[in-house]
Order: sequence, then structure tokens, then C-alpha cells
Amino acid sequence: MALPQVVTTLRAKRDQVEAHIAELRRQLDAAERDLSSLTAVLSLYDLSPGTQTRFPAYAHLNRLFAYGEMFKLCKRALEEAGKPLTTREIALAVIRMKGWDDRDMMLRKAVAYRLIQNLSRACQQGRISDAGWRSNVRLWKLRD
Repeated sequence: MALPQVVTTLRAKRDQVEAHIAELRRQLDAAERDLSSLTAVLSLYDLSPGTQTRFPAYAHLNRLFAYGEMFKLCKRALEEAGKPLTTREIALAVIRMKGWDDRDMMLRKAVAYRLIQNLSRACQQGRISDAGWRSNVRLWKLRD
């Protein structure tokens, strides 16, 4: 028995609507990717007062600290703690003193790596002392 004309027409229309919905979903995905990219680029250039304390992506740490500022902040963190601190603890303290987002793991890691260089040089110069290791992280203390 042949299908009625109505059923054939409705199936054809259903296939057209499904194809149209699939195309709209593809266009929506592309639009969401574009919006995400635009938002990311805009956040790099946004200079409003509410976003100035955020750590900008791809910023060079050399330009975020004045000459000698990093060591002064490290020394202040050690003085306030009154005990030896790990590199990670000092990095977190420096980030908080600068008013940056202390939940940003990439920033914490970048500051910690920079601190290792800075504090190692200060230790060689005798401005700070090495206090050993705790959990595979170096401890630093003020010079006696």
C-alpha cells in the first residue's frame, strides 16, 4: 500500500526543518566561538578602573615591578611572618601586596619562578638566607 501524499509531504518538510536546525546550531557554535575570542581580546585592552588590578594575559613580569620592588616585597613578607617562608608562600604574599588576584594559578607560578631568581641572587649577595627545604620547596629567611 502506498503512503498517502500527506505523510510523504510531512516527512520531507520534517527533513528540511531538521537540516535547517542543524545549520542554525552550526552557526550558533561559530558565533559563540567568535564572541569568546572577542571577549578575550577586549579584556586585554580594557582599561576601566574595575579591571586595572587584574593581571593582564601575556604581561611581562619585568614591567610589573619597579627596580628592587620584588625584593622589598619579599623582605616585607618575611618580616610580617616572623618565620621562614617557602617560595610559594612568598609569591602569594607578593601577589596580595600588589592587589592582584591570588586565585590565578598561572600568575602564582610566574611570580614564584621570578622570585626564585631574585631570591637566589639576593642569597648569593648575602641580603637574605637560605633556610633549607620543606616539601621540595625552598625556605627563605631574613639574614641574622
